[in-house]
Amino acid sequence: MRKVCTLFVAIMLPLFFQSHAFAALPLTLSQTLQLPGEVKGHFDHLAIDIKGHRLFTTPEDYKSVIVFDYVTGKMVHNIKGIGMPHAVLYREDVDRIFVTDGDPGAVRIFDGKTYNLLKSIKLLAHTDSITYDPASKFLYIVTGGKQAQQEVSRIDIVDTTSESSIGDIEIEGDALEALTLETRTTKLYVNNTSKNRVDVIDRDKKMLIASWPITLAQNNTSLALDEANHRLFVGCRSGTLVVFDTSTGKEVQSLPMTKGVDDMVFDSASRRIYASCGDGPGFVEVYEEADPGHIHPLAQIPSGPMGKTSLLSSALHRYFVSVPQHEDKNAVVLIYDVN
Repeated sequence: MRKVCTLFVAIMLPLFFQSHAFAALPLTLSQTLQLPGEVKGHFDHLAIDIKGHRLFTTPEDYKSVIVFDYVTGKMVHNIKGIGMPHAVLYREDVDRIFVTDGDPGAVRIFDGKTYNLLKSIKLLAHTDSITYDPASKFLYIVTGGKQAQQEVSRIDIVDTTSESSIGDIEIEGDALEALTLETRTTKLYVNNTSKNRVDVIDRDKKMLIASWPITLAQNNTSLALDEANHRLFVGCRSGTLVVFDTSTGKEVQSLPMTKGVDDMVFDSASRRIYASCGDGPGFVEVYEEADPGHIHPLAQIPSGPMGKTSLLSSALHRYFVSVPQHEDKNAVVLIYDVN
């Protein structure tokens, strides 16, 4: 009997740990959206329409925004006529799609039902990353810089209700990347990549109020914010996650990550940070905030080469990653269940 019990434990114990290890993964791949074979090159940032089951993807070289029904997996529309799509905002309340077009530099506004172009707001060339204030309905947009052959950059402000430009904030430095904002204050954070620092802006005063040097890494690209606990997470393409205390402006921690990060998000419900990194085979780096003073790596989830742009839907418990065409494989959007 003892031999039988020993044999049972020897067989079942590894299976038990394997099954629990699988169940413990923070992300599990559940669906793959296939893009046409002619879609080549990099993707930029995604957006989602939860009520309409739509996912908006941005293949830059394809000069369009491809719209999927993420429930059926079908491509439902191809919004053409965009020089260089970078980021998308969907406003459900007015059924409008706002797309930043880097070439020649504009915000394109499309009807959410017909996909017809309604208006273009001219901005500087290299109109790129965005962040949105749901209270004011203002869209903050990175423009200008070296790709626009300018020595300075700008953050342009578009009122998405009046559909008009209402001002800008000039920033010293010729390369800005991600932005994020606090909802309880008027602070806006932007990655000033050319200066290797985080710039802090007062949205009401439209002026720079602080600059925080990054000493623990290089090439700061992505941002995520835990506003409640005063933590700003800075993803750097040199292969480091740097954590700032927003109450002091000081670096408090750094952790390794796969190089090539582009999008990063903090999920307050699970206290996790998700970062899509495109170098090598491509990974989603997942970190957990045990408490504001202790961030630790949780998992490294395979994605795909150059899979550096992503979107988390906390409402759907799903995480989307765009993976460009590589080798003999067409471009795809990977959909993970958040566990």
